[in-house]
Amino acid sequence: MTASMSSARSPETSPEGLPPLVDAVGSLTQEETLRYSRHLIIPGFGTEAQLRLKNARVLVIGAGGLGSPALLYLAAAGVGTLGVVDDDDVELSNLQRQVIHGVPDLGRSKAESARDSILALNPLVEVVLHRERLDASNALALFSGYDLVVDGTDNFATRYLVNDAAAILGRPYVWGSILRFDGQVSVFWQDRGPTYRDLYPDAPPPGSVPSCAEGGVLGVLCAQIGSVMVNEAIKLITGVGRTLLGRVLVFDALDMSWREVRVRPDPTAPRITELIDYEQFCGLPSASAAVEDQAEDTAEDSVVVPTVSVEELAELLAARAAGAADFDLLDVRNPEEYAIVSIDGAVLVPTPLILDGAATVDSARTVYVHCKTGVRSADVVRHLRGRGHRDVWSVDGGIIEWVRAIEPRKMTY
Repeated sequence: MTASMSSARSPETSPEGLPPLVDAVGSLTQEETLRYSRHLIIPGFGTEAQLRLKNARVLVIGAGGLGSPALLYLAAAGVGTLGVVDDDDVELSNLQRQVIHGVPDLGRSKAESARDSILALNPLVEVVLHRERLDASNALALFSGYDLVVDGTDNFATRYLVNDAAAILGRPYVWGSILRFDGQVSVFWQDRGPTYRDLYPDAPPPGSVPSCAEGGVLGVLCAQIGSVMVNEAIKLITGVGRTLLGRVLVFDALDMSWREVRVRPDPTAPRITELIDYEQFCGLPSASAAVEDQAEDTAEDSVVVPTVSVEELAELLAARAAGAADFDLLDVRNPEEYAIVSIDGAVLVPTPLILDGAATVDSARTVYVHCKTGVRSADVVRHLRGRGHRDVWSVDGGIIEWVRAIEPRKMTY
């Protein structure tokens, strides 16, 4: 259902009854008045809303695909303090969508690169860098210093962590998600509306939803979803308009269509009061869980995925070429990835064909499986071993590690 907007309703009206997050205190300088003049002349927005933005403290999780447009537009809008959480460095493959970075930033800290771009756009913004990985040990302390959180992460464990930390502290947060040609945006806020757990009560099985690095993403989709996220942040800070609290906006870039999905708090769900082990919750092996599993049962095949290194695979392929070994090497990536680069002698069998049973793997043969980085190949090996295939191995690091260590002249992506 498409939401309608009445032109007769004042921008100051908030159907959810949400008060502005930030007080309109202080005044604007002459420079600020000129810089934000196009905001100041909007009926129902004006100086009061701009002062709220000036006094706002917004924490953005990730300076990547969604964080790039979010940070730039928040800075341009005049948000007074922007926190940036990111411990990554800029890579060439980022530049297709992470527009806050440029070629001169390759190899630099994403947080530092983002800071420089923000200040080049608006030196009136205070930028606070948090060059650390967000986890349960630091989330509450980080969030407590901000009025609002903007979540641009791309993995489920961190999304649940952001949700729970924001809920415990009573903070609203704006969430966005992108993959391939699709995007989603919403606002979550415990006690005033639904949380992320009302939309996704259970984490999807590991490997069932690829990351952008595994599944790809249309670069411009980051701008389309990121700009909507900033729009929601501005409305929360200033109290104008109707936010997406209780609604999820779903975008299909191929059809150029938006649709709305309603979401309500689950009255039976327990109140969020503490942080948990989010890797374990999402079915990922945490360090402590791995130690316990190994101590209790090192032969637990549903947990332990046997691997070979790319150096071992190179020796095996040489032996096979010499007639001294016999095995199958499966490439479980997509055809589009295979067209970029492949390992000689590998047979392309995309992951979904194996997991759905459309392609069969001979359980009587030794099989080695590789993908891009080792995530999908591990899922395939786990799947096959769960069905009785005992001699199947995942190639650690995938073709990215193969190119780095064995065939550096080949393409990578």
